[in-house]
Amino acid sequence: MIERPTAQRAAIDEAPPPNRKTERTRKRRANAIGLGVLNGHLGYFVRRLQVWVFQDFVRTLAPIRIRPAQYSVLVVIETNPGLSQADIAERLGIERAQLVRLLDRLERRGFTRRLPSLKDRRSHALFLTREGQRSLRRIKALAAQHEAQLAEQLGADKRKLLLEMLKKFGRPAKPNGARAKHG
Repeated sequence: MIERPTAQRAAIDEAPPPNRKTERTRKRRANAIGLGVLNGHLGYFVRRLQVWVFQDFVRTLAPIRIRPAQYSVLVVIETNPGLSQADIAERLGIERAQLVRLLDRLERRGFTRRLPSLKDRRSHALFLTREGQRSLRRIKALAAQHEAQLAEQLGADKRKLLLEMLKKFGRPAKPNGARAKHG
């Protein structure tokens, strides 16, 4: 981290919060900076959309302190009670070690519990607790508000089209190395 001189830190600390005029000026300056070949890169704009969507999700669900990955895990556990950690990690594309940490946090909050699997004693079956079920109802209501905000921003038809196009990329790959068609 770069340490700023004391006078510069003080000026930053004392700066008034941005108003609409300065925010518009900042956005205008940012838009004046050319992107070059990035204007033709789908990945660049998909990433920008993802950041925008995640920021809105986090802001909307701030009262409950739920992150997008936690929400995804809770919904998949609700939909598939008893599913193993490995299956959830694979389905959602989350590294197993990261999923373990995420589940530890959800367990500490009283939302989930892990029980030895009846099929394989080496793995755990995941379930929502009563508190997890109750909290997930509220979380889903806030997530629905978030989705409504996206529909408002994009337009309902564009949101639906974008969702259908992107769902094709979330499908599991076909066995034996065969590639799934994306179009």
